Amino acid sequence: MATRTSSLPATGAPDRPAKISLFLVSTTVMIGMVMAIIDASIVNVALDKMAGNLGASIDEIGWVATGYILSNVIVMPLNGYLTAVFGRKNFYAASIAIFTIASFLCGTATSVWLLVFYRVLQGLGGGALMPTAQAIMFESFPPEKRGQSMALFGLVAMVGPAIGPTLGGFIVQNYTWPLIFFINIPLGILGFFMTMAFIEDPSYIKKPERSADWIGLAAMIVGIASLQYVLERGEHDDWFNSPLIITLSVATVAGIAYFIYRQLHDEVPIVDLRVFRYKAFAYGNVVGIVTGFGLFGLTLVLPLFLQIVLGFDAWQTGLAVLPGALATAAGMPIAGNLVNRIDPRLSIAFGLIASGVAAWWMGSFSAQAGYWDIFWPRALQGFAMGFIFVPLSTVMLAQVPRGELANATGLSTLIRQLGGSFGIAILTTLLTWKEKYVFSDLTASVTNAHYAVHNFLNQHSGGALNPTQQLDMMLQSDAALIAFNFLFRLSAIVFVASLPFVFLLPKVQPTAQAHVAPAE
Repeated sequence: MATRTSSLPATGAPDRPAKISLFLVSTTVMIGMVMAIIDASIVNVALDKMAGNLGASIDEIGWVATGYILSNVIVMPLNGYLTAVFGRKNFYAASIAIFTIASFLCGTATSVWLLVFYRVLQGLGGGALMPTAQAIMFESFPPEKRGQSMALFGLVAMVGPAIGPTLGGFIVQNYTWPLIFFINIPLGILGFFMTMAFIEDPSYIKKPERSADWIGLAAMIVGIASLQYVLERGEHDDWFNSPLIITLSVATVAGIAYFIYRQLHDEVPIVDLRVFRYKAFAYGNVVGIVTGFGLFGLTLVLPLFLQIVLGFDAWQTGLAVLPGALATAAGMPIAGNLVNRIDPRLSIAFGLIASGVAAWWMGSFSAQAGYWDIFWPRALQGFAMGFIFVPLSTVMLAQVPRGELANATGLSTLIRQLGGSFGIAILTTLLTWKEKYVFSDLTASVTNAHYAVHNFLNQHSGGALNPTQQLDMMLQSDAALIAFNFLFRLSAIVFVASLPFVFLLPKVQPTAQAHVAPAE
């Protein structure tokens, strides 16, 4: 074993030909990431146009987004196994090809369910792009530059969800919705050929000696897909008042529990959960859930606030959230350079505190808030995200042997995605509950006997709208404003409450030699 281990680079140096530059490798994998991440959010602003064009209800068109996410989360945890079976180059190239072909098909769809089917195919390709890209970039850079590699990776991972709605709003407003899919085609073709030219198969990734655990795979698909459906559609279906949600919740618990049991007792698991034996990886994923909550939850809540309370259209909403993406782009390189200079846990703590301050600041918005009122807290939130993601990604993978990186990045991407789904589900449910509660509380004291109400009804009696209707709309607007501010400040509390988990992380030096897994 010692002989075989020593045949690997002893310093943890990248296992790739020197002639292939880091720039070409990074550019190649970032092309795939850009497509997958932006496409996850770009369709959200086009759903109304799609529904009108395809003759679909709002309920039906929602599956265009849900179907993509469902297939995404099924592929993510299989990243390590599929990389080992097909080889990194072939697997990444095939994922880009599937995503690109499905993008073309999505743009040609003539019915809503055909579009949903194509989106599922697109998600199967897209689900592998982000975790594979992270594994490639982490191991391609030498240890002392891994903070910079995670800054490059995080630049796309964090900025993409903010750019998607902006780009989608511009396309939908000025062109047609199929273009949001067709723009992937030239990028996909370029990414495919660059992958075949510049991505290499590391020698330490070995093909499994036995076939897949199909029963365990089926249990994983049932459990994770059911969980994602419950989180995506629970609020819409009135949670546990729906027999389907109850059934899928049972399927979630049973499927995931049986899947975990099989993986822990299988010598060659299809998803190796033993990677959680590394303390940095385990605790890092707890913080990753909070990051997902903040990234996806607030990314959903803020645009809803802008459109429902302030009356912004899709393009104005995109412009309002864009400063956060630009601030993230500015913060990522700084965070990457600090990884090797200070304790990464301090950077993560700073990012969480700053995110909490930004979210609390958003909780002070009024119905008269303008662009610059939104700009500063949004910019602070975006800047802070870089200080969470870059050091966290670097530290949590520092102890993971290179042979387990593809598996580890697939699991961490899934956990961050599920954290976002939990955040969205919790925040949308609380939004509905809080809005109803506040509206009921406000209307309880609104009676004709109250002098202010009496005066309002008399002063607006000659208007185009019934004064009672006007008053009702004002109360609904006030209730929505209070509910959104409640969500912003709840998110702030979640960020700050996660701080203890940061200091449970071991003090890992990213520049230290990553231990080298022996060849099996």
